[in-house]
Amino acid sequence: MELEDKETHYLSKFYQKSKSERIEALVKSGVLSEESAKAFTDDLQLSAEIADSMIENQLATYQLPFGVALNFLIDDEAYAVPMAIEEPSVVAAASSAAKLFAPYGGFKTATTTRTMIGQVILTDIPDCLQAIKVLEDAEATIIQAANDAHPSIVRRGGGADVISLNHIKEDIAAGTPEFLILHLYVKTLEAMGANIINTMMEAIIPLVEELSGGKALMGILSNYATECLATATCRIPSTALATNDWSGEEVRDRIVLASHAAVVDPYRAVTHNKGIMNGIDAVVIATGNDWRAISAGVHAYASRSGQYRSLTNWSKGENGDLVGELTIPLPIGAVGGSISFHPGAKIAHELLGNPSADTLESIIVSVGLAQNFSAIRALVTDGIQRGHMALHSRSLAISAGAQGDEIMIVSEKLNQSKNMNLATAKEILESFRQSE
Repeated sequence: MELEDKETHYLSKFYQKSKSERIEALVKSGVLSEESAKAFTDDLQLSAEIADSMIENQLATYQLPFGVALNFLIDDEAYAVPMAIEEPSVVAAASSAAKLFAPYGGFKTATTTRTMIGQVILTDIPDCLQAIKVLEDAEATIIQAANDAHPSIVRRGGGADVISLNHIKEDIAAGTPEFLILHLYVKTLEAMGANIINTMMEAIIPLVEELSGGKALMGILSNYATECLATATCRIPSTALATNDWSGEEVRDRIVLASHAAVVDPYRAVTHNKGIMNGIDAVVIATGNDWRAISAGVHAYASRSGQYRSLTNWSKGENGDLVGELTIPLPIGAVGGSISFHPGAKIAHELLGNPSADTLESIIVSVGLAQNFSAIRALVTDGIQRGHMALHSRSLAISAGAQGDEIMIVSEKLNQSKNMNLATAKEILESFRQSE
């Protein structure tokens, strides 16, 4: 049985299975090893020793639900994508979109060369124009000094290879002084590269100060990774978008209009992009990467035109298909950091087949595009609350004190009630317990 057939067989109706049945299904489908499946018996719990070594003043661990989004076909490969998130409906929405697009080729991706940028920020430069010339002439020397500070990345085929200079003039009105900022471009290979780049930048500070005559304010990486971009595209016939209340063409056109609204209105764009990040952050967290860095860079990229805009573009293809595209900076790593020791991160990478950093970028950007599609489609058809609140009812049941089988009983009654809130959940739970 091929992997896709096995997944279809064992992972069908996945959401209806119990937790133990889901884990067993992942093992039988070949996505997860039996040995790794044992890690779920303690909910991927960090050991006290590891947790205490990760941060200062550690008191306990703070967990998020860890699940998988199914049905993803990315560059002709099938994936069960790990997601760590507390918000209801996100995993379901990603899985639903992936299932809808899979028969039409799923998601196609492209990534740029994985290059990160480090900065040395200089002040008090006697003559900026002269400093720029001297630094440009010394490019090879600066690059060599940077690579000497981290020779292991060079031996593996990476390292620094280019510099650029950004002269920012004094702005009296804004009250800001003159800066000269040196950018160092570094190929970080499979690592996100923060430690590599920070080591390099601090190492070249004395040389850069001597050459420029200025003083270094700092040397550090930039999380605005404009040289490390990932793009996902997808397309689907409009006929596949039809609902009981809307024709496929109507749904397509409304999705396109919603995309345009998020381009021109920053108030809409923020919420639009937050939906994209629901999917992206969940995978980034699950795989042990730095979601703060990713979010900061992605939102900066959304503002690159001078106005905060939609990150995705949905359009009508020449043949009438709905066509989607998402491009974002994705400086993630497949090695390093907590990836090598965090039990959840290790399992996440195994679920994905231990992907390279390039492949992980492709997976993450595809999930973001899928998430955005599901959110927009819901908004322009039935509204976002129908599906979201149906799943939110379980959280309300738990907050009301429901346990075990009570959770689903209270949740189902909440879905049928006029007012879905905590007070109603408590009333339903109390009534159920009195009837027992």
